[in-house]
Amino acid sequence: MQPSHHPRPLRPLFLMIVLGASSLAAVSQQNLWASPVWPDGLNRAQSDNVSLLGHDALQARTAYQPEIKRQIVAGEERWIAYVGHHAGEALNTLTGDGEQNGTSIIDVTDPENPVYLHHIPPIEGSSGAQMVRICTGDELPNARAGRAYLLRAGASYHQVFDVTDPAEPELLNLLVDGLTDTHKTWWECETGIAYLVSGVPGWRTDRMMQIYDLSDPSEPKFIRNFGLDGQQPGATGDAPNELHGCVSVVERNRVYCGHGTAERGVLTILDRDILINDVLVDPARPTAEELGAPVVGQLRLPDYMGAHTALPILDMQLEEFANDQAMDRQDFVAVVNEQTRNECTDQARQMMFMVEITDEAHPWPVSSFNVPDASGDFCQRGGRFGAHGSNENLTPIYYGKLLFVTWFNAGVRVVDIRDPYNPVEVGYYIPAINENTAERCITVSGQDRCKVAIQTNNVEVDDRGYIYLVDRANTGMHIVELTGEAREIVGLIL
Repeated sequence: MQPSHHPRPLRPLFLMIVLGASSLAAVSQQNLWASPVWPDGLNRAQSDNVSLLGHDALQARTAYQPEIKRQIVAGEERWIAYVGHHAGEALNTLTGDGEQNGTSIIDVTDPENPVYLHHIPPIEGSSGAQMVRICTGDELPNARAGRAYLLRAGASYHQVFDVTDPAEPELLNLLVDGLTDTHKTWWECETGIAYLVSGVPGWRTDRMMQIYDLSDPSEPKFIRNFGLDGQQPGATGDAPNELHGCVSVVERNRVYCGHGTAERGVLTILDRDILINDVLVDPARPTAEELGAPVVGQLRLPDYMGAHTALPILDMQLEEFANDQAMDRQDFVAVVNEQTRNECTDQARQMMFMVEITDEAHPWPVSSFNVPDASGDFCQRGGRFGAHGSNENLTPIYYGKLLFVTWFNAGVRVVDIRDPYNPVEVGYYIPAINENTAERCITVSGQDRCKVAIQTNNVEVDDRGYIYLVDRANTGMHIVELTGEAREIVGLIL
């Protein structure tokens, strides 16, 4: 599949500045990183096979999840980016008012000139609304045709907005409130089933799963609560680590979930039909047997690894095994851990692992991908250095070919996964810091040491092939496209 935008000539790449031996003699490593801002030249963007198209400041808010949706707005095709934010406060440049961080809405129809449309503050008295998912009424089975809907997770609640006019969103309903925490939801637009990551009081974890039927977002229907056995009220012993997020594949009748971020990770494969349709005595308080029924397979990661993202990459036909009579097609999950410490301190390096799941009952890691510290002195740059998450849009443009993985101060990495036993980097983009980029600090000998560094947090792609990076350190959203070898791999027109 090829993107619908008109082809353009390749743009010159930003040059990666490399200090020569004579420069290093003049600037010691100690002085190089002592300043909160890098020496001139290292402040520039760095890239390989990726080129910048556009940027939006996102009102200098710390950003988490972007999602980009094609919508018909006032009779015209538009592409709208919805961005969830971590807790914090910033000036709403459209109104002149200071607002707690909520949700940004940006028109990215022209990726070189994004237009900020609206900021939705969180519920009064709270801050942050990290997660966004979008479905249209033309996709949802029972919704109003021509409408568009935003599902978002706030600090202690889940809401649905009507965003048919993305510049004037309207609150449709408050699904649930009074939660201890929320995080990375998933919404099946083709069925309306929503998997909400929630912290329900009484459960033995800050994050488990609530399932709702949102096929008609104006009339939500609660289906059930779900968690790993040991997380439910009344259980004993150590509770499994909290849920981070899930991805469902309706046509395969599976839901793939990652638990933990940087430790005690668990990959779980669930039977979707049992999960949704099992008849429970009490859907709000399932028994241990009812929690175990949907579990098809699990992989328990080492205690020092998490499972931030679990992205299924299914039915891969591998060239290496084309002449084999067995296993010529295989299923995988890309498991991405999350780095949570600054400057490589007090934590194992978090990476990406390809897990083979053709035998679902026995998932098995077959390869890993890492960004070497020495390729950019990343441990010294400041902030986090390590993996965080991958794109989750399953567009055929990239599916089974390229994966985009964020690496905090090492930007986004473009990984060729056509041979999942040997993933290879074919590009990267590290944005330049700007006047909004916030410091990241560690304590050294009782004193704070702070540095300004890019913290590319999450990444997403749209169905045209554009790539969207958002920054945890307030640097904004960067819209980029592939060039060179990386672009050729997926057959995009140059």
